[in-house]
Amino acid sequence: MERASGILMPITSLPSNYGIGTMGKSAREFADFLSLAKQRYWQILPIGPTGYGDSPYQSFSSYAGNPYWIDLDELVKEGLLAQDEIVGHDWGSDPSCVDYGLIYKSRFAVLRLACSRLEQVLPDDYLEFLKENQEWLNDYALFMAIKDEQGGKAFLEWDEELKLKDEALMQEKMVELRDEMKFYMRMQYLFFKQWKALKAYVNGLGISLIGDVPIYVSSDSHDMWANPEQFQLDEEHQPIEVAGCPPDGFAKDGQLWGNPLFDWEYMEEDDFSWWKKRVAHQMKLVDVLRIDHFRGFESYYAIPYGAKNAKIGEWKKGPGIALFTSLEKSLGSLNIIAEDLGFLTQDVLDMVEKTGYPGMKVLQFAFDSRDTGSGYLPHMYTSNSIVYAGTHDNDTILGWFETAPKQAKEMAIAYLRLSEEEGYHWGMMRGALSSVSKIAILQMQDVLGLGSEARMNIPSTSSDNWTWRMDGKALTKKVAKKLGDLTQLYGRFEAMETKKEESEVLECLQ
Repeated sequence: MERASGILMPITSLPSNYGIGTMGKSAREFADFLSLAKQRYWQILPIGPTGYGDSPYQSFSSYAGNPYWIDLDELVKEGLLAQDEIVGHDWGSDPSCVDYGLIYKSRFAVLRLACSRLEQVLPDDYLEFLKENQEWLNDYALFMAIKDEQGGKAFLEWDEELKLKDEALMQEKMVELRDEMKFYMRMQYLFFKQWKALKAYVNGLGISLIGDVPIYVSSDSHDMWANPEQFQLDEEHQPIEVAGCPPDGFAKDGQLWGNPLFDWEYMEEDDFSWWKKRVAHQMKLVDVLRIDHFRGFESYYAIPYGAKNAKIGEWKKGPGIALFTSLEKSLGSLNIIAEDLGFLTQDVLDMVEKTGYPGMKVLQFAFDSRDTGSGYLPHMYTSNSIVYAGTHDNDTILGWFETAPKQAKEMAIAYLRLSEEEGYHWGMMRGALSSVSKIAILQMQDVLGLGSEARMNIPSTSSDNWTWRMDGKALTKKVAKKLGDLTQLYGRFEAMETKKEESEVLECLQ
């Protein structure tokens, strides 16, 4: 990685006429904006289909793509939908917010039409797609088909034969639910076809995609249902202990995530084959992969299943460096970002250093008295790090200045030489861009100078998250130039030959 910068912008937050951001025209226009603003990275959130709570970190699959991201206008161009079949649905009245309940009903109704037409003239590459993805796609389609049949119930609530994947019953279900399985397979075909096209467009502008993968999978996922031996489960496939974080200065009850924990002993005996497949799949989709909760590989916090909070739990040892040695032996050198935030022991720091992967620095944390001495002040950075002014779990910069303790704000103003004339958000982003970290990532909300109304997620809460959407007129030449000038000032841009001239990009912006 050369010295550069980029923007964290979820696909779902892009503007569109259909209630949620997609991989169509607005995604390409955002890539054009990044190019004009001299950015070299576009970071997104996990790509998986979301369930209850709408969190991309609680997905039905580590492999599948989110059908909400499929662009409907592209399907019209391909003859799979008619325009009046789309506009006849209610996509919501607030363009600044995703209404997931509404989107679920409307999006799946429209996609069923498109997938039924796909069957009439199957594309030449459809069978190739099925073959390339058969190791996960069949199980995923069957899991989702059964889930629909069960009224959406979490699979841990299914009857025992379904939950435990009784072989004879599964054969029956594959026949009985054949059409529903086809629907889920064809949705995935459409997703990955559009994803491939978008990635090619983005890369053609000299921009790399940073993906994101949670360390854990959801307890209601095809991953756990299809591979129970990889997890710490009892004979009825119920989790024995679950994931989370202990109480700290940010959460007095800790964080109870509820994800099943890995059976690391089994995984190591199997030479981490499950992880190799998962990482290899993700690396085909993105250029750089951020792994969430990286410290959990050294040791993880285990909470008894059924606990009401995370107060009672214990730290247990993970696989450590052995996992990454095995991954790189099989997959080669990997462009990975280690999300090494949280409670870090010396053992965690040593593990991250041994991997050679850059860790994360969050500028907002630098001025929090609860994180004193933890290395988030820029003068303590090393070049092998990725600096964020804030992440999707933080408030926006302007929101932070509204709610942070007086002492924290005063320290930020003094340390970064912030001024109201420049704008506190631009000053803090300047602090990130001017640091020695090889990559600086800024939230799009901060580039636009938005407040807490645009915050993406509040950890340990389960509602009203992941809903922010950008105004369709927000991408202007003025904003692009201001960001581009600041990026170039701090040596984070070197002109590259791309497939698109600047004049073409300018036409797309206000």
